[in-house]
Amino acid sequence: MSEFQFAVDEIVQYERPVTFRMPFRYGVVTLSEAPESYVRVRITTRDGKSFFGYAADLMAPKWFDKSPELSDADNHDQLRLSVAIAAQHCLDHGGHASAFAYHAAIEADHHRACARRGLPGLVAGFGLAQIDRAILDACCRAWDVPFARAINGNLPGIDTATAPDLAGFDMPGFLRSLHPRENMVLRHTIGLTDAIEKSDLPSDAPDDRLPSSLEENCVFYGLGAFKIKLSGDIPADIDRLARIASVLERRSSDYFCTLDGNEQFDGPEEFDAFWKIASSDGRLSRIMSSVQIVEQPIARKSALSVPLGKLGRSMACEIDESDSDIDAFPAARELGYRGISSKSCKGVYRSLLNRARVEFWNSVEKDAGYFMSAEDLSTQAGLALQQDLALAGMIGCTHIERNGHQYGDGLSGAPSAWREALLNSHGDLYRNGGNRLLLHIDTGAFSFGSVNLAGYGTGLQPATLTDHLPITQCFSKVAE
Repeated sequence: MSEFQFAVDEIVQYERPVTFRMPFRYGVVTLSEAPESYVRVRITTRDGKSFFGYAADLMAPKWFDKSPELSDADNHDQLRLSVAIAAQHCLDHGGHASAFAYHAAIEADHHRACARRGLPGLVAGFGLAQIDRAILDACCRAWDVPFARAINGNLPGIDTATAPDLAGFDMPGFLRSLHPRENMVLRHTIGLTDAIEKSDLPSDAPDDRLPSSLEENCVFYGLGAFKIKLSGDIPADIDRLARIASVLERRSSDYFCTLDGNEQFDGPEEFDAFWKIASSDGRLSRIMSSVQIVEQPIARKSALSVPLGKLGRSMACEIDESDSDIDAFPAARELGYRGISSKSCKGVYRSLLNRARVEFWNSVEKDAGYFMSAEDLSTQAGLALQQDLALAGMIGCTHIERNGHQYGDGLSGAPSAWREALLNSHGDLYRNGGNRLLLHIDTGAFSFGSVNLAGYGTGLQPATLTDHLPITQCFSKVAE
């Protein structure tokens, strides 16, 4: 398969309001609602044929930019501006090029333009990531191949132009070696305000017959993998971990977990102090021994300037919020981090190139243990979830955080015809929850082979995805 060339003619952003079924506390925010951004692109091939492609992501406040002086509405406006800047760069590119050539040609300029407007790297990445995925979806539809085959055959034309540290790496061979997964273990998020036991739920909690407490979720879904949010308040975290451990050891005979620092520790010494206290607490011996990954323990203002030291040698630490651009992983590696997260909102090409780095570094540093994990940004049912699964499965992740299903609305506000179309096309992934689409979880795992069959995450007709949504902004190429 040779790279597929085209011109980008139009980019449209839509939004869908999402109201959560239960609040989600992460870091400095408790999330109860947020808009979900949908991007549609139209590409035209050299023979004059036009194709549409789509992407979706939740516009989660206080993750891309945690500045306390900004409101949630300010954060949403930042993300809309990122989409607008990326769209204009794409349309100004001109000529016919491959999907990755478009990305590589504008990535650096896009980040610089966003920086001039005061947008941090993660915000900048959001707009370009959405457009990149929508373009790649259009290419898959035009070429009539699913995402996995497009990557195996390097339909986008991926090279090392944006990652010169990989110069000489066999990128085509690496892409051919990737195999899409069809199932994965679900890593259940335990948010900072989540009820631990059923008795912790307020008496007036809404009864929608879905589990809300950790205890209920363990029983309902047969969970065996967990992601535990930390607050940075060591006594409170220790007490909460003890309560979590008590539930897990009653309900899950064999489990593992990851810890998410969510930038709540000022430096390695502060996190090391937490780790020593937790590891010496007899109530936590089982749960602490089960920790496989520590995610972004250090605040991003210093995470990529302070070496981890013995912390990096003693445990598998990764960056998440510090992954602001394509150069972040090599910088983190120099400081002792061994891993990095994959999230669609940070970019499909960034995940693939970082996965190539893992492959390359582990080949030259035996037993170094570089890795990638698959994390969630409250990814909602439908296109956002399916594209994220297609990507995480392609880079070889065996477990994935999926909190969008437990906090989100399962497309309850979308037209019933939309939910029915997704259920009919992706019956392995979803089950009918009345007015919601629920993940079909069996003994703590789920299957998603259907997302690998067509397009980038789905072969549904484009009109099914966005026709009912209001347009937020629209960009078209000016006729010459």
